Amino acid sequence: MRILFLGDVVAEYGREAVRDGMPRLIEEFAPDFIVVNGENVAGGNGITPKLAYDIFRAKVDVITLGDHCWDQREIMGFFAEEPRLIRPFNFPSTCPGKGSIVVTGNGKKLAVVNAMGRTFMKANVDNPFLMMDPILEELRKETKVILVDFHAETTSEKIAFGHAFDGKVSAVVGTHTHVQTADEKVLAGGTAYITDVGFCGAHDSVIGREKGFIVDRFRTLMPVKMHLATAGVQLDGVVIDVDEETGKATAIQRIQRPK
Repeated sequence: MRILFLGDVVAEYGREAVRDGMPRLIEEFAPDFIVVNGENVAGGNGITPKLAYDIFRAKVDVITLGDHCWDQREIMGFFAEEPRLIRPFNFPSTCPGKGSIVVTGNGKKLAVVNAMGRTFMKANVDNPFLMMDPILEELRKETKVILVDFHAETTSEKIAFGHAFDGKVSAVVGTHTHVQTADEKVLAGGTAYITDVGFCGAHDSVIGREKGFIVDRFRTLMPVKMHLATAGVQLDGVVIDVDEETGKATAIQRIQRPK
C-alpha cells in the first residue's frame, strides 16, 4: 500500500497548491490513500466546512488537524456530518469530533490517527503516550496499516513518540512546525518516521508569514500583524510504502514540489 501525506496546508496559496498540484502527485506516485493536515487552511487559522470540502475534492481521503482546530467556530458542528475530518484524539472527550478513522478504497483499509504533543503547545491535552494503546487495539481489528499524524512542537517529543510506537503503527509523521526535516527513516520495528513533513504554501516566508513583519517582531519585541506570505509556493509531504500483510513500512520518501 502506498500513502501520500501532505503537511500543514496554509491559507489560500496552500489550498491552491493542493488543488493544482494533486493531479501531478497522483500521476507520479499512484497513492492508494491521501492524507492532508488542514489545521491552517482558513487564512492560517483552522478550517471551515467549505474549505474542508475544497480539500476533499482534491481526492484527499482524510484531513487531520491540530492546535488551531477550533479557531473557526462554524467547524464545531461539522464533525458530526463529516467523519473524514479528524482532530487530535487526546483533546477532552467532550470536544466535537473523533481522533481516528478507518478509510477503505480499492479493497484496502487504512487507519489514520491524529495526536497532539504537549511540550510548548498552548492546548492542555491528555498525555498521548499513555492513551494510544487502547486506540490501536481497536483499530487493529480492522486493519494493520495505521498512520499517525503527531502534531507537536519539539523534535524530542516527536522522536520519542516515534520510538514509543515503533512496530505498533505503520508510520508516525510529524506536523506543526512547518519546516521539513531530513530525518525520514524506517525505524527498527518497521515504523516509517519523520519529525516534520513541512507545509503546503508560500515558502519565501517565515513558516508561511511575510518575512519582514516577523523579522521586525524579533528585532523590536513589539507585536505585529503577521501577514500571510504569497511567494515561493510549494507542496511538502512524504510518500510511505507499507506491507499490508504485516502493517510494517518498507520505505518513506520526502517530497517537495514547487507549484
